[in-house]
Amino acid sequence: MALIHLFPLSQNFSLPHNIPKYPLKTRPLLLDHKYGHYSRCFASIPTSHSQVERQSANYQPSSWSYDFLQSLKNDYADEKYKDRAKKLEEDVRSMINNENTDLLATLELIDDVQRLGLGYRFEREIKRALDNFASSKGYNDERIEKSLHATALSFRLLRQQGYQVFQDVFNSFKNDSGNFKECLTKNVKGMLSLYEASYLGFEGENLLDEATTFTRMHLKDLKGDVSKSMAEQVSHALEVPLHHRMLRLEARWYIEAYNKREDANSLLLELAKLDFNIVQSVFQREIQDVSRWWKDMGLANNLSFTRDRLMECFVWAVGIAFEPQLSNLRKGLTKVAALVTTIDDVYDVYGTLDELELFTDAVERWDINALKNLPHYMKLCFLALYNTVNEMAYETLKEKGENTLPYLTKAWADLCKAFLQEAKWCYNKDMPTFKDYLDNAWLSVSGAVFLVHAYFFWNQKFTKQAIEGLEKYFNLLRWPSIIFRLCNDLSTSTGELKRGEIANSINCYMCETGVYEEVASKHMSNMIERTWKKMNEERVVDSPFGERLVVTAINLARIAQCTYQYGDGHGAPDIQAKNRVMSLIVEPIALVE
Repeated sequence: MALIHLFPLSQNFSLPHNIPKYPLKTRPLLLDHKYGHYSRCFASIPTSHSQVERQSANYQPSSWSYDFLQSLKNDYADEKYKDRAKKLEEDVRSMINNENTDLLATLELIDDVQRLGLGYRFEREIKRALDNFASSKGYNDERIEKSLHATALSFRLLRQQGYQVFQDVFNSFKNDSGNFKECLTKNVKGMLSLYEASYLGFEGENLLDEATTFTRMHLKDLKGDVSKSMAEQVSHALEVPLHHRMLRLEARWYIEAYNKREDANSLLLELAKLDFNIVQSVFQREIQDVSRWWKDMGLANNLSFTRDRLMECFVWAVGIAFEPQLSNLRKGLTKVAALVTTIDDVYDVYGTLDELELFTDAVERWDINALKNLPHYMKLCFLALYNTVNEMAYETLKEKGENTLPYLTKAWADLCKAFLQEAKWCYNKDMPTFKDYLDNAWLSVSGAVFLVHAYFFWNQKFTKQAIEGLEKYFNLLRWPSIIFRLCNDLSTSTGELKRGEIANSINCYMCETGVYEEVASKHMSNMIERTWKKMNEERVVDSPFGERLVVTAINLARIAQCTYQYGDGHGAPDIQAKNRVMSLIVEPIALVE
C-alpha cells in the first residue's frame, strides 16, 4: 500500500534532485495539473537498514578554532577598570534615586540604563522607582497623561518588569471615531514609543494591535524634520522591535547610538562602555573554559558528520542570560546546546532508524549497560551526554542538597523521542498534519531542555509546583519553544528539503491547506506574533517557576529570533552571525581615554 503526499506549488518551491537514498523505494514526482500540486507515491516497505549509505550534510567547519578561542584577551578584567565602574555606578545610582528629578526624566533614565545593558546593576533602584510610579498612579500626572511618549514609555517599562497595567491608558489618544488621532503622526518620538509599547500586548488587546498597525504605517513613511539619530532609531525599531531583541547585542547597538546623542549623559555612557567590556572579558574566560571541555570531549573530531558549533552554542547561552554573575549557568547551557546540536545531527543526518530507536531507548532508561547495544559513534554520544548530565546533577546535589537527575534525564528522553518521531516521518516519507507536527516539533527544537536545566541552575530551593510544571511542560516552556521552532523552520526549510526532510511547519501547512509557500510563511510569522502575546502574559502573572525563569524564557525566544533573523545562524553561520560573535565576544568598545 502506497502513501500519497501532496505538495502545493509556489514560485520558490521545488523538491531537490539530490534527495538522499533512504531505505525505501520511491516513485517519480508527478505534477497534478488539475489541482496544481506535486504528488509522490511512496512504497511503505523499507529495505534492510544495513544497506543504508551513510549521509553527510556537508556542514561547514567551525569558524572559531580552539587556538583562537584560547588566545582571546581584553584588558578590562583589570581591577582598575572594575574600580572605575563601581565609582560610576554609585553616581548613576544617585541619579535614579534623586527625588527632585521629574517623573518623565526618571523614566527616561531607567530606559537608557536598561537599554545600555546596565539594568542588572540597578535592579533595586529601578524596582523602587517603578513601584513608586505604580503606587502613586503616575498616569494621573498631567505631564504623563498628556504626553504620548511618556504614557507609552511608562507602559512599556512597567510591563517589561511584570506590572499589571491596562491598555486603556491610551484611550485619550483616540478620537471620537475610535481611531488614533492623526495629529499624533507629527510626534515621531511619541509614535516610536507607542510602537515599542505595542509589542508588550496580550491576546485580545485590540487597541495595542491597532497601535502597532498605526505606528508602523506612519513610521515607515517619515516626513518632516527628523534628526539623523531619530531616523536611525526608527529604522532599527521597524526591523525588529526592542522587546524581541537579544539584550546584549541591543546594548552594543544602543551604546553606539547613545554616543551620537547631543543630550547623552557622559557618566552613564562611560559606565555603559566599561561595563560592556568588563562583561565581555568574563565571556572570554567562559568560552575558553568550555572550549577546553569540548576539545576533551572529542565529539567534533570523532563525528565528522556533525556541526561543530561551540561558539554559536555559547552565543545562545549569552542570549539567554548575559549577567556576569551567571557564569555557571552560561557554561552549563553551552554544554547542553553543544550536545543537543550533536545528537540532533545523529537523528537528522547519520543514524539508521534501528540505531535511533536503540539510542532513544538508552537515553530513556539512562542505563550505562545500554552501551553494549549501540554502534561506536552512538556510544560516544551517549556517554558524553550521560557523563555531562550526571556531573551537573551531582554538582546540584552537592551544593543544594537536591537530586535533579530524574528531571534532567526526563527532559533529554522526551527530546530524543521527539527527534525519533521526526526521523520516522523522514524515513517513511510521511507528512504529518500541521498540528501533529507542531505538537512534536516544539519539543524537538530543544527549548524545554534549556529551560529545565536553567531552572535548576537558577534556584536554590525547588518547589513542588515548579517541578510539576517542568515535568508537564507548562506554557512558560511551550511558548518560547514554539517561537524557537517557527523561526528555525522559516530559515532552515530549504536545507532540510535538500536532506530529504519534508516535515516542517511550512510544508505541513502547505500540504494540509493547499496554500502557496508565501502564504504558509506568513501564517508562521503571524503565529510567532500571537505566541509572543501569550508569553507577554506569563510575565505579569504569578509563575510557579519564579521571575528569573520567566525572564530566561523570554530571552530564549529573543535569541532564537536573533539567530534565525537572516538565515540559519546556528547551522550555517553567515557574515551576520560572525559579526555578532565579534561584537559580543571578541571586540571591545573603544574608550576615549
